[in-house]
Amino acid sequence: MQTKFTRTLGMLALAAGLTALSTGCTKDLDQVPDYSANAEVVYSDPAQIQQVLARLYATYAVSGQQGPSGQADISGIDEGFSNYIRVYWQLQEITTDEAVLGWNDGNLPSINTMTWNADNEFVRATYDRIYYQIGLCNEFIRQTTDANLASRGITGATATTVKQYRSEARLLRAMSYWHIVDLFGGGPFATEADVLGTLPQYKTRAEIFAYVESELKALDGTDASNGGLLAPKAVYARADQAVCWTLLTKLYLNAQVYTGTPRYTDAVTYANKVLAANYQLCTTPSAQFSAYQKLFLADNNTSEARNEIIFPIAFDGTRTRGYGGMTYLVHGAVGGTLSPATIGINSGWGGFRARQQFTALLTNNTTSTSDARRSILYTSGQRLNVDTLTAFRNGYLLPKYKNVTSTGVKGSDAAGDFPDTDFPMFRLADVKLMYAEAVLRGGTGGTAGTALDQVNEVRRRSGSANLSAVALNDILDERARELYWEGHRRTDLIRFGRYTTGYNWALKGGVNSGRDVDATRALFPIPNTDIVANPNLQGKQNPGY
Repeated sequence: MQTKFTRTLGMLALAAGLTALSTGCTKDLDQVPDYSANAEVVYSDPAQIQQVLARLYATYAVSGQQGPSGQADISGIDEGFSNYIRVYWQLQEITTDEAVLGWNDGNLPSINTMTWNADNEFVRATYDRIYYQIGLCNEFIRQTTDANLASRGITGATATTVKQYRSEARLLRAMSYWHIVDLFGGGPFATEADVLGTLPQYKTRAEIFAYVESELKALDGTDASNGGLLAPKAVYARADQAVCWTLLTKLYLNAQVYTGTPRYTDAVTYANKVLAANYQLCTTPSAQFSAYQKLFLADNNTSEARNEIIFPIAFDGTRTRGYGGMTYLVHGAVGGTLSPATIGINSGWGGFRARQQFTALLTNNTTSTSDARRSILYTSGQRLNVDTLTAFRNGYLLPKYKNVTSTGVKGSDAAGDFPDTDFPMFRLADVKLMYAEAVLRGGTGGTAGTALDQVNEVRRRSGSANLSAVALNDILDERARELYWEGHRRTDLIRFGRYTTGYNWALKGGVNSGRDVDATRALFPIPNTDIVANPNLQGKQNPGY
């Protein structure tokens, strides 16, 4: 895709009032972009429309217009720190018991210790990145209406294909608005229907929840033959019907947190759809790796692992180069005596470690000593306890993601800088555990067996014995063991009422033993930069900030 055009999309997002500039969401609303290929030209060509759609997916994986750095999408922070997967992962993982990231960059330590404020640049980068993606999706959806396609001579089967692209863009936008609901509660809101140049209005958490639900329900049941979503597994790494159902399951499972009203039967309904969609747990090990480990290797797009992954963010060591995403997750977990070569990279960054509370959960007597999930722990030269944030030898290592294939071959980048490993944003084991939880919480209509059946199927895959019974707390613990470092832990702890109070971990609240923090920490603040830039956000800051 042309560099100038993708930059144009970013500027058009500014005009819609949804920018990602560090100085605020609305600073450059009336700026006129300088571009050589305008929207009328691009959206008259189906091939270029497909390229724009590809950019919507790529925004999760890359951080700018050039790669691996240069011409960043958003400003106000080092480009490597601004990648979507990287910033989202940080807020979901290093604010919990699962991980610490002991670098001293800017205000990063306060993310680890749950002491951030509304000026924190890492919180702001997450907010900016989400709204940047929403802005890109809005413009794509605006330009591909039936009327616009017809006026540009796009008709028949070609128009149906573009309408299907439009459905995918709507689903991607809904996912980003879900991230706003989950991380920030309410926030500025705009769609393709908003007049360019106007400041976005604030919507509450419940209002954005309702919008996301309505968009996903509208997309549910459509198919590509009439411009709807692709069928499950039709094309790898595309936002298809199963992605829509998985997102609805997540939305409803957390509905009581988001709106105060439980929706567990709805969560069961959509989990049932995913569980009936012909995904399978990866259960066949290779000579070098367990079946579980195959999910996080450089060939997880072609091995049996792809049958479990519902929505991957695709990475390629020669085509999606950047310092966020999988580059960050693979390199950041390597250091100390752990050999980078065994991970398929040239060097480790000495960043992530497991906090001791999570290590205890991963290795307690509920799991087999040979459980594939706990076998990833690397202890040589490492201390169990994290009591100094910046000491890399404090805390065991978890090199879960690797840039080698299931046969032990290094990824495609000869230098070993950039991985081929895809990030599994949604996968079947997660849905099985969500189904089990929703049933235990009182959701009705289950057709995929009992909660215990689903939990034990996940456990058996990794080599742990069946449980004889399962309770809600077992689900929380099993989700931690199965899904650690995949971006779920903060949301799970909040849903179980154990994020801010009732459970503490090393350095939580800024003290070694951990302490309770104010309940308002369950949401991140709207960045002050955006409140200053948009008068519609005045008085709308989340409590406690």
